[in-house]
Amino acid sequence: MVDISTNVMGLKLKNPIIIGSSDLTNSSESIRRLAEKGAAAVVLKSVFEEQIIMSVSKSLSSYSPFHSHTETNDYLKYFEKQHILDNYLDLIRSAKESVEIPVIASVNCMSLADWTNFSRDIEGAGADAIELNIMFLETDPLSEKDLSRETIEIIRAVSSKISIPLALKISYYSENLANKISKYSQLSIAALTLFNKTLNPDIDIKDEKIVVGYPFSNKAELSNTLRWTAIAAGFAECDIISSTGIHNGEALVKSILAGANAVQMVSSIHVNSMEIIQNSLDFLTQWMNKKNYHNLQDFRGKLKKSNNNRTSFYERIQYMEYLKTKS
Repeated sequence: MVDISTNVMGLKLKNPIIIGSSDLTNSSESIRRLAEKGAAAVVLKSVFEEQIIMSVSKSLSSYSPFHSHTETNDYLKYFEKQHILDNYLDLIRSAKESVEIPVIASVNCMSLADWTNFSRDIEGAGADAIELNIMFLETDPLSEKDLSRETIEIIRAVSSKISIPLALKISYYSENLANKISKYSQLSIAALTLFNKTLNPDIDIKDEKIVVGYPFSNKAELSNTLRWTAIAAGFAECDIISSTGIHNGEALVKSILAGANAVQMVSSIHVNSMEIIQNSLDFLTQWMNKKNYHNLQDFRGKLKKSNNNRTSFYERIQYMEYLKTKS
């Protein structure tokens, strides 16, 4: 019998499928069902600093001008923020009571702010690890802001407050991504998650307005994830978790061959059902039996860039007929 267990961030997982941060992981009942269907770990739905700021602003706007003096505003801001954070800590506690698999908290940072102390509270609530969901989209052509430096500051500040493992989830919208992956992996993080699924905007041509586009990843996005998993696995000094485009067992096998220690799955569960978790694990087991692999380590990273003499497939962006025909 094959062994599909894996070690990620110092956590022993029964298999390599982690359910990524999403609405699927926003309640202890849903988390319990995911565990029953085969999930090895869950990342709770992210708590967003931006969302807290918006919620506080909305609450303040509902009060009359008679309550607008500084002390009242400060109290309301504190109360609203604490209410949101307390609810998140309650989710951690209830999830830990509901399942035996690791429960990973997720925090979306815009700045240092209070997140260092909040991370300590997350640890106290029983989370097994924290995933920093840090993503900046550089849209200002005149900005010279060093976003990489800010990310490093956040990692250092949070890691100084906690003892549980810390993961960093990033976007591929970044200049000199390989360099940043290398820098981040040398800090006090246990894993890098590649990549964050970005919000897709669309345009409603009837009403001529910007709307939210298709919210889920598609199978074609796996290619970019595999490219950077295979590249990062060659030099990153931490575990690699592949995310975005992981829709079935075949994608799971490919990710491990590229060098992933585990994968995050979300969109495929929404599009199909929770049954896709076990279906993917069955595919992995059958494939390993066919290939005579006894455990994941037997083939993990077999096709990462540093092990592969056909690196042109990972390095080239432009298509050439040569790459199609040569074996």
